[in-house]
Amino acid sequence: MNNFLQVIIDIASNPALLVALIAILGLLLQKKNTSDVVKGGVKTFVGFIVLTTGAGAVVQALEPFGGMFQEAFNMQGVVPNNEAIVAVALNDYGTTTAIIMLLGMVFNILIARVTKFKYIFLTGHHTLYMAAMIAVILAVVGFDTWLLLLLGGLMLGIIMTISPAIVQPFMRQLTGKDQIALGHFSAATYALSGWIGSKFGNKSKSTEDIKFPKGLGFLRDSTVSIALTMAVIYIIVALFAGSAFVTENYSGGVNHIMYAAQQAGTFAAGVFIILAGVRLILAEIVPAFKGISQKLVPNAKPALDCPIVFTYAPNAVLIGFFASFVGGIVSMIVMVFTGGVIILPGVVPHFFVGATAGVMGNASGGIRGSILGSFVNGIVISFLPVFLLPVLGDLGFAGTTFSDADFALSGLFLGLLGNSGGKLAVIIGIVVVLVSMVVATVMTKDKKQAV
Repeated sequence: MNNFLQVIIDIASNPALLVALIAILGLLLQKKNTSDVVKGGVKTFVGFIVLTTGAGAVVQALEPFGGMFQEAFNMQGVVPNNEAIVAVALNDYGTTTAIIMLLGMVFNILIARVTKFKYIFLTGHHTLYMAAMIAVILAVVGFDTWLLLLLGGLMLGIIMTISPAIVQPFMRQLTGKDQIALGHFSAATYALSGWIGSKFGNKSKSTEDIKFPKGLGFLRDSTVSIALTMAVIYIIVALFAGSAFVTENYSGGVNHIMYAAQQAGTFAAGVFIILAGVRLILAEIVPAFKGISQKLVPNAKPALDCPIVFTYAPNAVLIGFFASFVGGIVSMIVMVFTGGVIILPGVVPHFFVGATAGVMGNASGGIRGSILGSFVNGIVISFLPVFLLPVLGDLGFAGTTFSDADFALSGLFLGLLGNSGGKLAVIIGIVVVLVSMVVATVMTKDKKQAV
C-alpha cells in the first residue's frame, strides 16, 4: 500500500508526467488513433521537461544573485522561498502532506464537476507546497487523524479551483480565448496587477511595442535584451559584493565580473528555453484537454504553471521582474525602519511571480500597467509573509517562508479562524466557502434560465 501511494505521489508531484498522462487521457476519450495519442503524450511530456529545464536554469542563475545581494548591502532577514520552507515542513508532515495532496486533486475534480468553476489545477509542485502549508496550519490548530486529512484535502481542492477562477478574466483578455487558465498560487496579485493596469494604465501602449533607436535595434530581440539587462544588474551587484566574496562562495575562482556575465547569459538561456517549452505544451495540451472537457468535467480548462503566459509578452516578463523586485526592496527598507521581521527580496519569486504580474498588467494597461501592477505585486508578496509567519507554529521560525500571495491568504484564512474560534471555526469557514461556490453556481444557472 505504501509503495502504491508513493508511486501515485511521485506521478502527482511530477508536472511533466502528470500533464502528459492527462493529455493521453484526453486523447483516448476522444478516441484518437494510437499514433496521435503517443505523439500528443510524448510531445506534452517533452514540452514540460523543456519548460522545467529552462526554469531550473533561471533558478540556478538567480540563487547566487540573492546571496550576493545580501552581502553587497549587508541585509539579514527571512527569505521567502517555497522550496526551502516545504523541505522543512516535509520532515514532520511528509505523509500528511502526501495524502492531503491526493485528496485535494480528487476534490478539485469533484468541485469543478458540480460547480461553475471549471478549472483543473495541473501545477503539481504548487499543489504539493499548498498541501504542506495546510497540513502544518491544521496541525497547529489542533486537528489530527482523519479529520485533518479530510479537511486539508477539501481546503486544497477549493483553493485549486478558486485560484485559477480569480485571474481568468485577465487570462481571457491576455490570450483572446477561454481555453487555458493559470495554475499558480499567486492569483490574487495577478488579478490585482490586471485590475491596476485596467484602472491606471494605457492598453494601447504595450510593452511589446517599445520602440528602440535604429542603432539599438538588437534590443528588439528579447533574448539579447534580457541577457544584456541582467548582465548590467548582475555586474553591479557583484562589484558591491566584492571579488573575494564572489570567488570564494560562488564562482570557484573565476573572476567575479566574468562570473556575473556568465550567470546573466544562463538566465537569458533559461528564459529562451521556457518560451520554447511553453509553445510545445500549448500546441498539444489544449486539443488533448477537449476529451476531458467533453467526458469528465464539461467545459473544463487546464490551469497551467505561470511561464505559460511568458510567450504573450516577453518584454513584460523582464519589466515585471524588475518592477516587482524594486517593490520588494522598497518594502524591505520600510521594514528596516519600522522594526520587526524583515522580509528580504526573494529573487526567484520576484522573477516568476513578478514577471507574470507584469504580463497581466500589460494585457490590461500596457507599459504603465505592467510597471505599476508588478511593483504593487512586489510590495504585497513582501508584506503578506510577515502576517503569515505567526500562524505557522514552529515553522514560522525556520528563517524562510512561503513566497506567493495565495499561500499567505489561504494560510491566514485558516490560521486566524483557528486562533479565534478553534477547530469548529475552521470547519465552519471551509464549509461556508464550499457552500458559497455551490450557491454561486445555482444563481448563475437561474440567471441563464431567466434569459
